[in-house]
Amino acid sequence: MPTPRPTPRDRQARLATFAVFFVQGLTFATLLTQVAALQKKHGLTDGELTILLLVVPVIAGAGSALAGAAASRWGSRLILRLVQPLACAAVVLAGLATNVPMLVAANVLFGLGLGGVDAGMNMQGVAVEREYGRAVLTGFHALWSVAAVIGSLWASAAATLGLGLPVTFAIALVPAAALAVLSSLWLYRPQEEHRASAARDEEADAGRPAGVAWRPIIPLCLAMAFLYVGDSSVSNFGTVFMDKVLHASATVIPLALGAYQLTTFLVRVGGDLAVRRWGPAAIVRAGGAVATLGFVAIVAAPSVPLAIAGFALTGIGLSVVAPQSFSAAGRLDPAGTGVAIARVNMFNYVGFIVGAALVGGVADAAGFRVAFAAPLVLAAAIILLARGFQPRTARPAPTTAPLTS
Repeated sequence: MPTPRPTPRDRQARLATFAVFFVQGLTFATLLTQVAALQKKHGLTDGELTILLLVVPVIAGAGSALAGAAASRWGSRLILRLVQPLACAAVVLAGLATNVPMLVAANVLFGLGLGGVDAGMNMQGVAVEREYGRAVLTGFHALWSVAAVIGSLWASAAATLGLGLPVTFAIALVPAAALAVLSSLWLYRPQEEHRASAARDEEADAGRPAGVAWRPIIPLCLAMAFLYVGDSSVSNFGTVFMDKVLHASATVIPLALGAYQLTTFLVRVGGDLAVRRWGPAAIVRAGGAVATLGFVAIVAAPSVPLAIAGFALTGIGLSVVAPQSFSAAGRLDPAGTGVAIARVNMFNYVGFIVGAALVGGVADAAGFRVAFAAPLVLAAAIILLARGFQPRTARPAPTTAPLTS
């Protein structure tokens, strides 16, 4: 079957989806880079801060589930139009909060927005990918990474300028909210989004029962959870590992997370080309293997340079898993309801919560070097789960043998 040619409308929807991913990455980084400032402003203990941070993925999981249910009826465009500006506003409200209850309320709003947008933007991305007839989803995630870096750089610049949290958040996210609203006008409408999903698969899936079964999605859900156990361990404890285990200098400590983020972005830039050439299952399998080697290097690192190299390898390996999980989930939902994508997205937050609790708990008992062995094992498990990412071929229709005399 020849590869379909994208229409001007498809290119328009793709540009709008790029904008949605950009705003989401910027929103996420703008808040997370100011966690220490929020802790200091409200006098939170480390334990109170941990609880506050865990509220976000728990609520985000609920937001993702609600988005999946709503998208099957009204499409993801409406969800993104309503929820993405809400996420931007929640971050600004967090900066304006004068007490802890107001901060908690802002975090709850942010969690709902985060989960809804994560699900909705990947629904649009999968619809674009189907219309293009080739892998394009990893490119959207690459732009998310770029936006996250921009958000981090803006946080650094705002601190240098001595700007307060409300001003810092508003300067970044008021224009971002406006971009989100404008770009939503170009996203696929419900009939386009669902048609994009169903039309390409109608012939191949003629004999498949309606609805989205859990069984083929489970490997994707587990891979997503294991990915985010690794991601949260690097994001939450990478700098702590560099400080307490390797006694790196204050100048060098941030390089671990920087190496992880940089390689994540670089691989995602070319990730779609690799998927087109070797297929999603092979890419995920290779990603799991490289991430495992990265964690091995971190656990065994006798020196700072080897540890930084380990974090870089981990970024290379884990970077491909999330976009391919969403892409594979989209293939398992021929009606384009978004239910499969929302289910897989929920395990993003499961992994984040489990990663923070698992690595933190093991570190308290046995130290951070041993603690990083936990995401090592789960990264290796992704290799075994990669088979579930292979696109399914349609079974040939049964034929009736001719009658013979």
